[in-house]
Amino acid sequence: MSASTALLTDRYELTMLDAALRDGSAHRRCVFELFGRRLSGGRRFGVVAGQGRLLSLLRDFRFDDAELRFLRDERVVSAETVRFLEQYRFRGSIEGYREGELYFPDSPLLTVEGTFADAVILETLALSVLNFDSAVATAAARMSIAAGERPLAEMGSRRAHEGGAVAAARAAYIAGFTSTSNLEAGRTWGVPTMGTAAHAWTLLHDTEADAFRAQLDSLGSDTTLLVDTYDIAEGVRTAVELGGPNLGGVRIDSGDLPLVAADVRDQLDRLGNTETQITVTSDLDEYAIAALAASPVDAYGVGTSLVTGSGYPTAGLVYKLVARQDGSGAWVSVAKKAQDKGSRGGRKSAFRRLAGGTATAEVVRVADGFDAPAVPEVAADTRPLVVPFVEHGDVDDRHEGPDGVRAARAHHLAVRAELPVRALALSKSDPAIPTLIG
Repeated sequence: MSASTALLTDRYELTMLDAALRDGSAHRRCVFELFGRRLSGGRRFGVVAGQGRLLSLLRDFRFDDAELRFLRDERVVSAETVRFLEQYRFRGSIEGYREGELYFPDSPLLTVEGTFADAVILETLALSVLNFDSAVATAAARMSIAAGERPLAEMGSRRAHEGGAVAAARAAYIAGFTSTSNLEAGRTWGVPTMGTAAHAWTLLHDTEADAFRAQLDSLGSDTTLLVDTYDIAEGVRTAVELGGPNLGGVRIDSGDLPLVAADVRDQLDRLGNTETQITVTSDLDEYAIAALAASPVDAYGVGTSLVTGSGYPTAGLVYKLVARQDGSGAWVSVAKKAQDKGSRGGRKSAFRRLAGGTATAEVVRVADGFDAPAVPEVAADTRPLVVPFVEHGDVDDRHEGPDGVRAARAHHLAVRAELPVRALALSKSDPAIPTLIG
């Protein structure tokens, strides 16, 4: 299988390129913008993620023999366009919000500048990556806020496409989760991994005690034993009997979790295992986690809800042409005017306005045409949001790999501290801060 990512795209990207090469407009300089018109599900903020993955995929965005053969055989584009694509490499520039940054309606998350031929065929890939990763990151941030200081493990691999599972683990870690069950996410992105045993392990053995004893022999007393395969109270009693007072933890994956967690904590304490921790799983989302805030729970594992964006599996981001050269070479702003699906022309830059360290507004400045807009005349505690990712085809590798993930996680946790208190609520509402455009 080819390593190329060039066909992870929609056909009409290439048919537009084909027509543009025919009429001579393919080499006009253009500015495309990736943004969201609104926040999904009445949420109060979004978390943008996927830039580091996109940059790595961009390195492999080329048309090798297998891709070119497919395009010829399927007659997707003309022979002239096939010859053009033989030499294609992205030669333009990309700037945008740092990975892990918060965003709001009309935030210019990515700006792609280059020829029409350079930039138009990146639309599908850019949206595919950022829409999924940002949906997961936004859900993960809400869950992380609900969990407070309690650790969160991502456990959704079995509920997602195999590639999406790795991307979801990465995005969740950036947005506040502490670990993942997915080993590929650990190898590729440096996300800490965790995991011990499932119900199949207990069912494999003749007795629950045999299963626990074997797990303790293999992993040590600090392991976490799954106690709800049969009777929970009996499972806890057996776990303590075999694991002793230094047993690391027990996991509960069923039942009315607030009630069960309270009963298990009481039982553990009565048996002398006051330091044994309780992890709960079982179809959690941010609302269930918030409902457990007063319960004696030490850690959470989240699967299905996380990898599906907790009900909103896409961030709803779009990719639009906002400026281009005309036939004479002059720059003009362009915008889509369709009802409820419009865009705003002109190249943009963005800033977060702060007061005493708390975000008060998203400030978006718009230039006429191509030139970058002037820095706004606002207070000294206004924070610029746009950074370079690619300059004339050269990728800034600081955003890639495990180092990029760690930097994005640190950035997210820092900027999340800027949110006003009203942004932390889980109920549907308007965005936590207004977007000021001008």
